[in-house]
Amino acid sequence: MSYHAESEEPESLESPQAYAIVDDAELLAAQEAAEAAAAAQQNQPFDVFNNVQAGLKGHHRENVMKYWQDTINSIENDNHEFKTHQLPLARIKKVMKTDQDVKMISAEAPILFAKGCDIFITELTMRAWIHAEENKRRTLQKSDIAAALTKSDMFDFLIDVVPREEEKPKKSQSQSLRNHYQEDAMVSHQQQQQQQQQQQQSQQMQMHSQQNHEPN
Repeated sequence: MSYHAESEEPESLESPQAYAIVDDAELLAAQEAAEAAAAAQQNQPFDVFNNVQAGLKGHHRENVMKYWQDTINSIENDNHEFKTHQLPLARIKKVMKTDQDVKMISAEAPILFAKGCDIFITELTMRAWIHAEENKRRTLQKSDIAAALTKSDMFDFLIDVVPREEEKPKKSQSQSLRNHYQEDAMVSHQQQQQQQQQQQQSQQMQMHSQQNHEPN
């Protein structure tokens, strides 16, 4: 389902108060910071993926890194349609307004948050699915998400939201066989006890019958 930006509250979004006044000095400082970050990224192109690589190995790491590189290339080079979004902007704006200090929200802010949420959910799902596949499951569970969060420090802010779950240790094959034999022995012992009880009852009934047929 697509959500249109026109459905947002136009009277508040188009208000001049929604945009902060920035002087030339602040704009110049922001521009210099952006240029410095871009230069650092060009000098050390792989450092930007340090957090992405954390906790991943082999082809799983390559897949996540490829996703991030494709996402960056798409953001920088593709023509974007800002009228349709995968996430509801009204819901995003409502979450933003939970901060009492936020009075007005410009039209661009929820759009940027929607894209950020899209990227965040996609990457976390990829990481959780890796854990599910390692445990030979085809259903994504809460424990997979919790395990994915523990693989990288950049998800530490979610520790209180998604508590870490300790998985039950897998039983070894010898332990499983031992448990199986113990269960079989218990069943066999119960069957023997039942047979003995039936034999005792049968003997008692025979003795009682003989006593009834003896002449006085």
